[in-house]
Amino acid sequence: MTQKRDPEDSSIDAQQSNKSIDTQTGDSGKDSWKNRTSSIWDKATASLMQLLPLEQVTQSSAEWFRVNEAQVAEILESVRTKLPTTEAVLIGKPQAGKSSIVRGITGVSGEIVGQGFRPHTQHTSRYSYPSDDLPLLIFTDTVGIGDIKQNTQSIIQELTEDLQQPSRGARILILTVKINDFATDSLQQIAQELRQKYPDIPCLLAVTCLHEVYPPTVDNHPQHPPDFEEVNRTFAALQENFRGICDRSVMIDFTLEEDGFAPVFYGLEDLRNNLAELLPEAEANAIYQLLEREAGEEIGTLYRDVGRRYMLAFAIIAATLAAVPLPFATMPVLTALQVSMVGILGNLYGQTLNASQAGGIVSAIAGGFVAQAVGRELIKFIPGLGSVIAASWAAAYTWALGEGVCVYFGDLMGGKKPDPKKIQSVMEQAFKQAKERFKEIRR
Repeated sequence: MTQKRDPEDSSIDAQQSNKSIDTQTGDSGKDSWKNRTSSIWDKATASLMQLLPLEQVTQSSAEWFRVNEAQVAEILESVRTKLPTTEAVLIGKPQAGKSSIVRGITGVSGEIVGQGFRPHTQHTSRYSYPSDDLPLLIFTDTVGIGDIKQNTQSIIQELTEDLQQPSRGARILILTVKINDFATDSLQQIAQELRQKYPDIPCLLAVTCLHEVYPPTVDNHPQHPPDFEEVNRTFAALQENFRGICDRSVMIDFTLEEDGFAPVFYGLEDLRNNLAELLPEAEANAIYQLLEREAGEEIGTLYRDVGRRYMLAFAIIAATLAAVPLPFATMPVLTALQVSMVGILGNLYGQTLNASQAGGIVSAIAGGFVAQAVGRELIKFIPGLGSVIAASWAAAYTWALGEGVCVYFGDLMGGKKPDPKKIQSVMEQAFKQAKERFKEIRR
């Protein structure tokens, strides 16, 4: 599926690349910033150009996109060891809101979340977000709790064996209980034994489905937290049931749009804050960025909406790993991340791609942004500022590339020939907006 480029497209890309560089310079060209950095920038650029002639830089840029399956796999394996990955074990009865928590944190639609879970053990299934290759979040969902046909002890044994396995990131137990469900003996038993064996793993009690005990005259969510007698009474009773087991508790009500309650993810901010308190800083920051940076502007299709959630996750990964103060060292890693993102977006649009095909698409539509990629690496020569700017640039460029890829796949889905001019225009606009969105990202 590798795309061929004709001379006219290359000319368009070159012109738009120059325009993008001018725009970027103008956007960040405050006088104070220029005065501090222009001299250093000129000297660094001149020195590097003496070492790497323009032709060699251009050739090196092209090589960044020529990745094969083995190279991508090797780089992604290295990236995985550096990711602030969180494993969340969701423990609760069916219909207690476990999948809704996944939907609320990731922003991915319920249908996609349902398709993403895969059997893990007899009583658990697992979903990695944004992908199995690069998981920022790994959700393990328990099944069979509360079913009299299931042996509670066997569920505990499976979870214990799973938690005994080495983990590269943080772990947290999230117990989900409907606010009107007091038959929690099996859940308490499971949580109690796991906490005794793994006291260092934090535990959060999430009480869900609040609207089911609202007064009859209330037809929407009040300001969070809700202050109704029945809600307060039952919440306090559930907290007492799990005293000594859970470190924190939170009230949430994640519904569907057709249910008529607003906001749909009621209590999401409180959930985010509690997770931030319980998790190590790196993992908490990754989740905070996923929940804080809204990707859902007004859009035309469900595909783009879901795609943007994946793009956001990959942009955060790119920013985290791009803040390495070594010029050109991060380009192969950034490219591998983007190849993986294109593969995920391709699957979303019904296009199955291998790494080589995804790399070909990156090369085909990135076009004029290659020159800016060189500029991003040169900026690392600026003492003190380089890595921060590089991280923000990597996030913004990854986001812009994702927008262009969505246009590309959207055209293919609609039976149209992808328009290079339209794709470049979308990327330029997305890059400009994303620079502002991600400018405060830090490693």
